[in-house]
Amino acid sequence: MTLLLMAAGRGSRYGKLKQFDGLGPKEEFLMEFSIYDALENGFNHIVVITQRDNVDFLEEYLSSRIPENIQLDVLAQELSDLPSGSTYKGERQKPWGTAHAVWTARNHIKTAFAIINADDYYGKAAYSNAIKFMTSDESKEVYGLMAYTLKDTLSEFGSVSRGVCEQDENKLVSVVERTQIEFVKDQLQDTNSGLLFDGNELVSMNFWICSPSVFDYIEKDFANFLTKDENIQNGEIYIPFVIQKVLEKKKIEVDVIPSDSIWFGITYADDKAKGVNELQRLTASGDYPTPLW
Repeated sequence: MTLLLMAAGRGSRYGKLKQFDGLGPKEEFLMEFSIYDALENGFNHIVVITQRDNVDFLEEYLSSRIPENIQLDVLAQELSDLPSGSTYKGERQKPWGTAHAVWTARNHIKTAFAIINADDYYGKAAYSNAIKFMTSDESKEVYGLMAYTLKDTLSEFGSVSRGVCEQDENKLVSVVERTQIEFVKDQLQDTNSGLLFDGNELVSMNFWICSPSVFDYIEKDFANFLTKDENIQNGEIYIPFVIQKVLEKKKIEVDVIPSDSIWFGITYADDKAKGVNELQRLTASGDYPTPLW
């Protein structure tokens, strides 16, 4: 079972590469706790997508910690990695987005796999629930979304972007990205759209379970994306948007899976203290050994 971690972000709001910040009691990266939880629940293949400059460091760092029987692939998300026949003109600095990060692993993953952000903590039960879902369906089109409650995914220090879910029983209907969710006069609001929320809405935190068919869907979407000049300088393709498109075309179904877990993430620099305290608490309660490995 494969877990793919997206660790190629630039940390624009955090101020540095947050995925490599030592938050654990022994300066462990947050992603190490995700990997630990995944391995504890039966995952045996770890794929990390990062920037080219970090590949050698991260491969050496992780291979010295995780068990030798676990397959590890650390891959670079490259601007030059394009669909066959695609090109672009103009200047580009930042990565192409989360969907492209996932597509980077297309030659390394052949079975259903889970996707997470490297700078989020998803909780132990989420990985247990993911494994149960992945092993309970033998079809080749396995898609799932690990869902969290909006009120449990906010930051005290600024607005957040969340994919708000609409579902029909346990099937996902849509995920709508709301990019400026924050409290305004004690009301939870997306200040871009003016929509109000009660906080009990289910949201995507980018913990997806996908079939390898997602690589073909991303490639088609990416190739089309590159034909539009306005996308080249700053546009990005996101994994929820790709899944939404194929969901609307009824090519796949996506199960909404309760995470049964706490979540915390490091969006802003001031979020770090909470992350450090949570990991110390979880370690003190026996959820994790110290040092972790």
